[in-house]
Amino acid sequence: MFESIAYAAGGQQAQNPIAAFLPLILIFVIFYFLLIRPQQKRQKQHQQMLESLKAGDEIITSGGIYGKIDRVLDQNTFLVEIANGIKVKLVKSAVSAKVNSGVENN
Repeated sequence: MFESIAYAAGGQQAQNPIAAFLPLILIFVIFYFLLIRPQQKRQKQHQQMLESLKAGDEIITSGGIYGKIDRVLDQNTFLVEIANGIKVKLVKSAVSAKVNSGVENN
């Protein structure tokens, strides 16, 4: 009876410090593979798509407007035709996606 009280009072053994951080390390690894890595991959694909844009490509802006690149003005700016005879100057970062050639605009 006295042995169990003595053990409860101060007979605890020191725990390994690495074992205390193991759950945090495991959570970070899971977080990296489920959230960070896929986001970096999507960002890299979007950047490659932006770099490959040229005159004649059909695009969708971040505002949801479909258009066709009329010409490239400089490294970061396009002239985009959004309707017959209506052209707007557009920053490259405002391009959301490149429209596939199989999709028709009405």
